[in-house]
Amino acid sequence: LGADRGPILEVIVSRMRYITTQTGVPVRFVGLSTALANARDIGDWLGIDKVGLFNFRPSVRPVPLEVHIQGYPGKFYCPRMATMNKPTYAAITSHSPKKPVLVFVSSRRQTRLTALDLIAYAAADENPRQWLHVDENLMDGVLAGIKDQNLKHTLEFGIGMHHAGLCESDRTVVEELFCSEKIQILVCTSTLAWGVNFPAHLVVIKGTEFFDGATRRYVDFPITDVLQMMGRAGRPQFDNHGVAVILVHEPKKSFYKKFLYEPFPVESSLPDCLHDHFNAEVVAGTLTTKQDAVDYLTWTYFFRRLVQNPTYYNLESTNYEDVNTFLSGLVESTLFALEDAQCIAVNEDDSIEPLTLGRVAAYYYLQYSTAALFSENLNEDLDVEKL
Repeated sequence: LGADRGPILEVIVSRMRYITTQTGVPVRFVGLSTALANARDIGDWLGIDKVGLFNFRPSVRPVPLEVHIQGYPGKFYCPRMATMNKPTYAAITSHSPKKPVLVFVSSRRQTRLTALDLIAYAAADENPRQWLHVDENLMDGVLAGIKDQNLKHTLEFGIGMHHAGLCESDRTVVEELFCSEKIQILVCTSTLAWGVNFPAHLVVIKGTEFFDGATRRYVDFPITDVLQMMGRAGRPQFDNHGVAVILVHEPKKSFYKKFLYEPFPVESSLPDCLHDHFNAEVVAGTLTTKQDAVDYLTWTYFFRRLVQNPTYYNLESTNYEDVNTFLSGLVESTLFALEDAQCIAVNEDDSIEPLTLGRVAAYYYLQYSTAALFSENLNEDLDVEKL
């Protein structure tokens, strides 16, 4: 809920609950999450009473997990990642010399660089194929079908790579080799943490940052992603003990020490992209008046957190008049911006109608600001070059 895609989830659930009140048809929600400090707020939002709410501390898990957090200095990202390769090798030899290992990195490039460095360190120890647990002749037959040349090279040494840049057949072969423990190490991007339940005794999270193309800078993984990656270690049906080693930027070491062991509160990210969701609801016919928009907000998780943590959302107090004024002002400013972008029309009787640009934006999942750009710059005199 607090991440970039959180508002989408929040709007879908809020819409379902809102529609349920209008139609009288009950809807059942089943929610799964990491440990939360404000699980009660999420339960209230989902309409779950105390009987259906279960919240456990992060330390509660079927298989005990041993966690090590190590900080590394360095202002620049790539050199810092390079300094983490030797500690990654040391963690493997120390904590899981014979058992499966998952190494999470932030990019496709890092999967290759990390795998090659691990091979170099193993070669320096005069045991380059220590992680290959299958006859080399049999492995040659498997390698013949691999299309990616970098992957073909690392597999010779018992190290697989897994990322979205590989073709499906290569990914499937890597998954089968790792699950059958023919290769011991899998270097992968963070998306794998939410996918297949791979058996791993040790998880190494090599860096907790990734490059965000939208903002053109390195940003931190959501804490939920880090917890999910850690959770890959010590799977119940495969192991009775797990180890997670987290390599972080030195200034962030204390932060991770605190929040990896304590449940954290989740705030709403809906206000940051309310315009696009309001536009979609107007086009869908859910919102037909300004009052509908205000009522709709009261069904969101944002509203629950607004009254619980007003300072976070720049609300001065939680008395009825101030909350009502805040929500009305938020609705007014959002609808005005959408009207200015020619996505909707607000009539004198406060009714709301979708316009063509709004329908296009909702149908193609465009931001309202993109529709505004079209509105301001497109005209019948434009030629192909100007377009």
